[in-house]
Amino acid sequence: MDTIDRIFDRTVAEVIVREELEQKLRSGRKLRLKLGLDPSKPNLHIGHAIGLRKLRQFQELGHQIVLIVGDWTARIGDPSGRDASRTMLSAEEVQRNAETYMQQFNIVVDRSRTKVRWQSEWFGKFTLTDVFDLTSRFTMAQMMAHETFRKRWEEGRPLTLMELMYPALQAYDSVAIEADIEFGGMDQKFNILAGRDLQSSLGLPPQDVFLVPLLPGTDGRKMSKSFGNTIDLTDPPDQMYGKAMSISDAMLDEYLTLVSEIADAELEEIRHELARGTVNPRDVKMRLAHDIVRQFHGEKAAREAEAEFVRVFQQRELPSEIPVYECKDDQPIAIIKLLVGAGLAKSTSEARRLITQGGVRVNDEKVQDISAVIEPRDGTIVRVGRRRFVEIKRRDQ
Repeated sequence: MDTIDRIFDRTVAEVIVREELEQKLRSGRKLRLKLGLDPSKPNLHIGHAIGLRKLRQFQELGHQIVLIVGDWTARIGDPSGRDASRTMLSAEEVQRNAETYMQQFNIVVDRSRTKVRWQSEWFGKFTLTDVFDLTSRFTMAQMMAHETFRKRWEEGRPLTLMELMYPALQAYDSVAIEADIEFGGMDQKFNILAGRDLQSSLGLPPQDVFLVPLLPGTDGRKMSKSFGNTIDLTDPPDQMYGKAMSISDAMLDEYLTLVSEIADAELEEIRHELARGTVNPRDVKMRLAHDIVRQFHGEKAAREAEAEFVRVFQQRELPSEIPVYECKDDQPIAIIKLLVGAGLAKSTSEARRLITQGGVRVNDEKVQDISAVIEPRDGTIVRVGRRRFVEIKRRDQ
């Protein structure tokens, strides 16, 4: 398989139009690759890394990446998959989130070979005439082909004109930078095709569309911070390893295919072994977790994370390093207050949920009463789930 053929590997969901793109790549012409940055979601996870690794492959062939910071569209919020309108972000929030995003973007993609553009470069100069011209390029029928828009309209839920503008604004980005290819997940197909249509409407060469699959979260739902099911690029090695080990056996093949760097031939053999029952899925999962940590933290960190996992979860020992939570005095403390104060729960409602679901233990004894109080003795270990621990220390006043 040559270098260009590897572009269209197992991590690609759809390319429109593949034959045209392949011809462009073999022509030797340097292409302009567009990726939109949605700064309403600043934290990147391994699902994002699928597309970012693809961009890096194009970079290595000498093509130019243009990263577009959606400082205008982020204020609207991408309506794709949304049952309700988003709260608009302030310019300050967009700026802060964009900086976080770009720091994490650099973990995978070569920043020195990436050009960054802000939508405000062109939309800041837009007049009402420009807005009318842009909206005249799209019909309501086109917009109602958007699954989210159609569903909300049919169910009688609010659908604002501002949200209907989102695909048109993202499409204009492709015109502004003269994109040859736009990248995105499958949930972005409508918006990216809108860019292709707009370019054609304006007499420009239409961009090709390069789509990657959406990786499910560790619990099988959509990978999202709000579900707490992401494996973030900035997770420390032991957390990254533990999260990878938490996926179900049913999701193993999808994760191996999309996020591992295991060679195709070896991956096929692993599939056969799993189907025949000649290999324990846990061992394959450990191979996957090791590979994920190695990609983002290096081989040494991957070995150490694996050893820590074996020690804590297979040999039932405590982690080698446990965060300390200091209590001010020796007065009993409510377990809910302790969980929130120690950062093991984000809120009292989450703390209650963790307890009722049986996810909280004190010195390895399950806490079953949400009104429980504990004595803050030095060395007491509080655990939430399988991976989060704190050790209580008393601080004398």
